[in-house]
Amino acid sequence: MAELKIDAVVFDVLGTLVDEPAGLRAGISAFATPPHPSSSPSPSPSLDGSETERLLLLWQRHIEREQRRIVDGDRPYAPSDALDREAAGAVARARAAGAEDPAAADPDAVDSLARAARRLRPWPDTVAGLARLAGHFPLIGLSNASRTALLELNAHAGLRWHQALSAEEARTYKPDPAVYRLAVTVAGLPPERLLMVAAHAWDLRGAQALGLRTAYVARPVGDPPTSSDRFDLYAKDLADLAGQLGVF
Repeated sequence: MAELKIDAVVFDVLGTLVDEPAGLRAGISAFATPPHPSSSPSPSPSLDGSETERLLLLWQRHIEREQRRIVDGDRPYAPSDALDREAAGAVARARAAGAEDPAAADPDAVDSLARAARRLRPWPDTVAGLARLAGHFPLIGLSNASRTALLELNAHAGLRWHQALSAEEARTYKPDPAVYRLAVTVAGLPPERLLMVAAHAWDLRGAQALGLRTAYVARPVGDPPTSSDRFDLYAKDLADLAGQLGVF
């Protein structure tokens, strides 16, 4: 393989740099066990692991389905905040089914649950990895999160960018080419001089279709490459990626 000539690095955020499922699990668990006054006979029972995973999957499937509908033109654009609120409502209704759960009917509790999508912790190598790479390349965050959500998410996780771009600017979602084009336009470079980094093979395929170079970073929650995928780099974490890019 010819040596990569990269002038800027573009990062997916959700799942690649922050542990999105863990943050959503925490939000779902907090929603399911709301605080009760001291006079309450007993708090709501905590969710067991299987129920938490069921509700997490319900959330994820809603987001994936609705984003796909928007990309396909079957639904008008709605920012990630609106989709998260819908997903939180679906979780609340599922939680309340067959049981009297005051939290499920509390709009404030559902809104708080929706904001769990912004309270995501970085992977252990993320902050140091970004700082290391930022000394050698312009770094661009490219996320399906809305502008407002991305601002809060970046602050909560301590992510370092030279530019953070939201798919909201394109009024669609990855893997629509219009989203990747945002990074190309901002960088002012040919697509092949940008390296798209993600833990999701579907995301890298979308970037690849527009001509960006690609790097897969393994995460426990990502979408692994298939045998037919051919990405430029494969890294076990950001430190490994930096080493492959000659950043020591």
